[in-house]
Amino acid sequence: MTPEDHPGPQAHRQHDDDPFAPSAPTGQGGAPGRAAAGHGVPPNGPSGPQGPNGPDDEFPLGEGLGRHGEGRRRKKRWPRVLAGVVVFVLLAVAGVAGLAWQRQSSYNGNIDRMPGAMPTGNRPGPNVTGTENWLLVGSDTRADMGTTGEGRGVWKPGRQRSDTIMLLHLPADRSKAYIISFPRDLWVDIADYGNQKINAAFSFGGPPLLIQTVENLTGIRIDHFGAIDFEGFKSMTDALGGVEVDIAQSVYDPARKMRWEAGRQKLDGEKALLFVRQRYNLPNGDFDRIKRQQAFLRALAQKAADSGTISNPLKLDRFLTAFTKSISVDDKVSAGDLRSLALSMRGVRASDVVFMTVPNKGSAMRGKQSVVLLDRTKGKALFEAVRTAKIAEYVQRYGGVNRTGTVS
Repeated sequence: MTPEDHPGPQAHRQHDDDPFAPSAPTGQGGAPGRAAAGHGVPPNGPSGPQGPNGPDDEFPLGEGLGRHGEGRRRKKRWPRVLAGVVVFVLLAVAGVAGLAWQRQSSYNGNIDRMPGAMPTGNRPGPNVTGTENWLLVGSDTRADMGTTGEGRGVWKPGRQRSDTIMLLHLPADRSKAYIISFPRDLWVDIADYGNQKINAAFSFGGPPLLIQTVENLTGIRIDHFGAIDFEGFKSMTDALGGVEVDIAQSVYDPARKMRWEAGRQKLDGEKALLFVRQRYNLPNGDFDRIKRQQAFLRALAQKAADSGTISNPLKLDRFLTAFTKSISVDDKVSAGDLRSLALSMRGVRASDVVFMTVPNKGSAMRGKQSVVLLDRTKGKALFEAVRTAKIAEYVQRYGGVNRTGTVS
């Protein structure tokens, strides 16, 4: 049901030479905003006989410090920050200040930037001062290698898809982070292509067309773009020693011949990929897959931010290296932007991330395609809340928050 890739712009690797140099005594953060790097995030596209959406994917510190000095240094070393915009996620992880400054420069060097990722022409007006909106995508390529970050050109038209599309909204006070998932089969108007499933936009025209499509649909201006290949989830999960999720009831995945038992499951990298990719046999199909992806992201964030990771420089380094090598961002995101973003979010925890799904009326048929129809009334209210920085009030009034503690 995913569009096979159609040619889209191919980005060229471009590094930002500005290292993550320390800028505040409280320490640096280094993952979310800054860890989102990417470049070569090619368009993902349809692939099956069913039009734009083909068959589903398989988818010590120095000596002589006094007690106060040690406290200040420790605080400087381990500020906990929301580590970055992961093409899907926003992981709350420890800052990289505890590692040598040269490591921060290395992390920034791992991050790929995508030239021309942002659209041009008529766009929505600026967002409320202090807020930020990122469009995050997760792509799947059926390739053995990653296709963003260190993938370096593995991304090719017809091989990738944007199986996960999320809008990350950051309020001005950075008290929370809101992640709103768009069903990949959402039926929308795509410029020059007419009505199509939303993930076809990434396949047809890469990041610019996908961003333009989301902006036209929502009226929300996208400030930045981030992408990660699912292979990146595998390496990040293994770097943390696995993560745990809770499954409501036993279920079999016929596409991958995998049976999931009810209860708490520990996922290594390979199982994490199987978990977030399952679509068949879930009670609510792709809607349950969205919740699985969100539950995995929360589990990854919690594991990355726990004391066992923060206090273990080697484990933290492995995770941040895997993270930054898997991420791609638009080329407008500088090292300084990432540093500022991480510092501004140092108080955000995994529990402060609110997951939602775009309001919809469920599945329907358009020709031979199974699609998802937008609930325009509720969607308009949500999009307006994001535009006017009143999403907290929206949630309080209408709800709509996804429960990710236990999933199908």
